[in-house]
Amino acid sequence: MQSFFQRNKTLLIHVSFWCMYFSFFFYQVSSPRKGEEVDLWRAFQVAVLHITFVFITAYLNYFFLLPRFLEHKRVSKYLLEFFSVFVILVILYVHVKRFHADGYSYSQEAHHFYSLRFALQYGFNSFFIVVFVAMLKFLAQWSELEAKKKEIENEKLTSELRFLKAQINPHFLFNTLNNLYYLAFTQSPNTTEVIAKLSQMMRYMIYESNHAKVLLSKEIEYMQNYISLEKLRLNDQIPVQFEVVGNMHSVQIVPLILITFLENAFKHGVGNNFSEAWVKIKIEIHDRKGMPSKCIYRVENSKLPSANILEKSGIGLQNVQRRLELSYPNHYQLRVRNDENVYAVELELDLL
Repeated sequence: MQSFFQRNKTLLIHVSFWCMYFSFFFYQVSSPRKGEEVDLWRAFQVAVLHITFVFITAYLNYFFLLPRFLEHKRVSKYLLEFFSVFVILVILYVHVKRFHADGYSYSQEAHHFYSLRFALQYGFNSFFIVVFVAMLKFLAQWSELEAKKKEIENEKLTSELRFLKAQINPHFLFNTLNNLYYLAFTQSPNTTEVIAKLSQMMRYMIYESNHAKVLLSKEIEYMQNYISLEKLRLNDQIPVQFEVVGNMHSVQIVPLILITFLENAFKHGVGNNFSEAWVKIKIEIHDRKGMPSKCIYRVENSKLPSANILEKSGIGLQNVQRRLELSYPNHYQLRVRNDENVYAVELELDLL
């Protein structure tokens, strides 16, 4: 029902206006005067005659004269055409009204319709209605223009999001192939397991991450596979803590929004020759009655000697920050702590 009103909003506004105007005018002409009986059928005829001429004048301007003016932007030509049509229709209405009143017999009862005052009064009233209907034309065009503008903006944002998501695939693939190359080079027995996990992760990236949102449990499973790959590469020598707190069932999130911070932690905080390296990951889900659930995501990692994570993080962090702005505008907070030995990221998301 809502979509019906949205699709036919302009038509419904016009119909409502003419219904109200007809009701108001009919009430005026059918109101009893002192010592006179009301002929409702004749009052109805008077109302229909009046509304018909005003309607014709208004929509000649609405559908023909105004579009020509908006196309050519020639004010003088438009005013000449409009007032020529307007005056002709006013004169025509006055003559039809006189004929309807007394058949052009110039009776005393209908003397008002033969006066200049009547013609001017009708002309002023109909001019006001024509201007009002013309304003509806401008309102409809403004609304259509805003809708197109919003559609273009949405298409632009959608295209940008697709581009940003497309950048994730080669970024992740580049890192993982490096890991795979290292394992193959050292003839590690874990190479086949890495290939299997990589296949599972790529399946998620190609098929499931194409949706606007995915289950948080799927995203966490993807992250756990990534951690497994890194731990295999590092021969399980680096302590990695991964903790999930709260009910994550039925909770949805924009896909591949969390992995970049995790990749960044392993890329810049962990090394084979750094025995004091560590990584901690924690995801908390807070349910709030009547409000969106909140997800708090923390990633902390040690820093390699002489490492500057902020300078070396590359396209990954810039990518995810832009995606947050597009996917969660005004509904996220990102805090970064860059101490001497620890680099920490905390992301708060309102899961809309």
